[in-house]
Amino acid sequence: MTERKPPGVPFESWVDKQIRDAERRGEFDRLPGAGKPLPAVTDTSYDELWWIKRKLAREGLSVLPPTLALRKEAEDALAAAYAAPSERLVRKIITDVNVKLRDMMFKPPPGPPLGMKPYDVETVVQQWRERRAAAEDVPRD
Repeated sequence: MTERKPPGVPFESWVDKQIRDAERRGEFDRLPGAGKPLPAVTDTSYDELWWIKRKLAREGLSVLPPTLALRKEAEDALAAAYAAPSERLVRKIITDVNVKLRDMMFKPPPGPPLGMKPYDVETVVQQWRERRAAAEDVPRD
């Protein structure tokens, strides 16, 4: 804990003395970010959530609005269905994601609109069959 500035001592020299004393004690030696440049200020407007955004970036996390997260999940599910080893698994993957898509369509959360409709299971299964047949026709070395 720092002491109070003694009366009659100029503020600037008192602060400088406090800094020099702390340097001698090694209190600045292992600070996080030591020797690194300050983060660039790219936006001049004030953002109240700057610290949350920085924490999320530092932790490697991201948060999407529910509709965008479901859109990504639906696209991943379609890719997984196309790569599935059996027709039964294709139907299960698409049926499961369709339940979530229908729920989101009928009970929309705040945020951007979903902009998707449930997949037609039979169409996806047909495309899966075509892709599988095309992959089997490709000669392998």
